[in-house]
Amino acid sequence: MTKLFQLWLVGCIALLGFLSGCSTSTDPADTYKGETAEKIFQNGEQALREGNYQESIKRFEALDVQYPYDKHSETAELHIIYAYYMTSDYASAESAADRFIHEFPASGYVDYAYYLRGLSNYYQNLGVYERLFNIDLSTRDLAQIKKSWQDFAVIVHQFPHSRYAAPAHQYMIYLRNIIARHELEVARFYFSRGAYVGAVNRANDVVQYYQGTPSVPYALVLMVKSYRAMHLNQNAQETLRILKYNYPELVHDNTVS
Repeated sequence: MTKLFQLWLVGCIALLGFLSGCSTSTDPADTYKGETAEKIFQNGEQALREGNYQESIKRFEALDVQYPYDKHSETAELHIIYAYYMTSDYASAESAADRFIHEFPASGYVDYAYYLRGLSNYYQNLGVYERLFNIDLSTRDLAQIKKSWQDFAVIVHQFPHSRYAAPAHQYMIYLRNIIARHELEVARFYFSRGAYVGAVNRANDVVQYYQGTPSVPYALVLMVKSYRAMHLNQNAQETLRILKYNYPELVHDNTVS
């Protein structure tokens, strides 16, 4: 056996040992086998209070596996949502909130689960660059933002007396403005490409479905410009009349020209 072959063989054995070690990782629930449900839960809460969120997640998930019908199950699942949220694992927090909402729909804390799910959906839309450089969210895909808005809407409409109703309502206003601005940006993109029918349709959606947002007057401006580009002068004049009546400052500033 040559020295080169020996070195290659040793390397292969070491690699196999490493892969074997990776594939035989211990199930987190096995770590706490033999502990009572009460001990797992209490130590999990202590870890949560100390900010050791990973340890708390392991303990509460072990409780769910080993003692699925324990009296602390509901509280433990709430803690899991919060712990994932605090570690910025927003996808896992959303998933944990989904599970809680389906398992405990009549819980007195289900509004809290909706609130954390709403926040988790929102922050999933914020990558590192968005947080560091304050990138306009309206230019990004808004799938998670729309889901977030829906979660907050559930709280406002179904749990109006919840402690989370007021902040949820503020988030709804903020997110609705983002969604409206996104629709306006799409309309502007169509206009820049000469797709005036598409620009009118998207701008009209802003006017029709997002009344009260800052994007509405600019959507009307874009509609006027698009109608003029298509030589639909009557439509342009009717839209301009609405614009002058509701937002005269835009016309005075020669925004429509």
